Amino acid sequence: MKLWSLIGNSQKLDGGAMFGNAPRAMWEKWAPPDDQNRIELACRALLASPLAGKTVLFEAGIGAFFEPKLRERYGVVESRHVLLDSLAAAGFKPEDVDVVVLSHLHFDHAGGVLAPWAEGEAPKLVFPNATYVVGREHWERALQPHSRDRASFISQLPALLEGTGRLELVDGAHCRTLGNAVRFHYSDGHTPGLMLSEIVGPEQVNGESHGGVVFCADLIPGRPWVHVPITMGYDRSAELLIDEKTAFLEDKLARNVHLFFTHDPGCALAQVVRDDKGRFGTAHEVPELHARTLSA
Repeated sequence: MKLWSLIGNSQKLDGGAMFGNAPRAMWEKWAPPDDQNRIELACRALLASPLAGKTVLFEAGIGAFFEPKLRERYGVVESRHVLLDSLAAAGFKPEDVDVVVLSHLHFDHAGGVLAPWAEGEAPKLVFPNATYVVGREHWERALQPHSRDRASFISQLPALLEGTGRLELVDGAHCRTLGNAVRFHYSDGHTPGLMLSEIVGPEQVNGESHGGVVFCADLIPGRPWVHVPITMGYDRSAELLIDEKTAFLEDKLARNVHLFFTHDPGCALAQVVRDDKGRFGTAHEVPELHARTLSA
């Protein structure tokens, strides 16, 4: 099995919102802001093939579905569908994608499953053969969103996914489509039912898998958020997220599961480490994956 990191459309969002209650004097060292206080964010997807005999895309970034006015409002930099360009550069077409796994349905993680905006055209899916895997709890949130994050959802998306006849809702550690090759973890601190996908590693130690890769989604958007107290203003519950993140990182450190970041513009993959004060950090940081074997 090979892994590719696929860059999608990038964003610029308010740095204070992305770093919650952390003071600017701290976060601007990690992510220098522009003159509008915005920081650069990637929307990176992970492609694995063959995984359980399939070509699997983990998330799809923000894509290019926004009309120009909304694209400007939400800081989307490019007008073309960058993820499709990255997919082509890796040697794949949209038709080749068998499975799309979505950690949650906020537009900056799921918008890339839609075709680029075009005047007068209704939204449509861009991966014609894919099975879509979504956590059941989060699906219910998307159908009846709270005012806290209603603006983060794409209202037409649930019907489009359901209309394929290839939607699989998951509420356990594994799904029917991918079997034991992928293990799911769940978090509620950012949004209810956030689903974190771990590609199970090749090693077995005392019945536990080691050496895998986990898609961190918005539990840990990038390297600065590995530091446990750092959360986003967009998170539903900062205290809950901190507790979830602590348990998540302890588990990944113990099992040598590497972290895959979607929003970090400079790092796709990193190993979890912990210093003598108990603070989590990263090592062996990798900016891009190009047909990388899981065990490499």
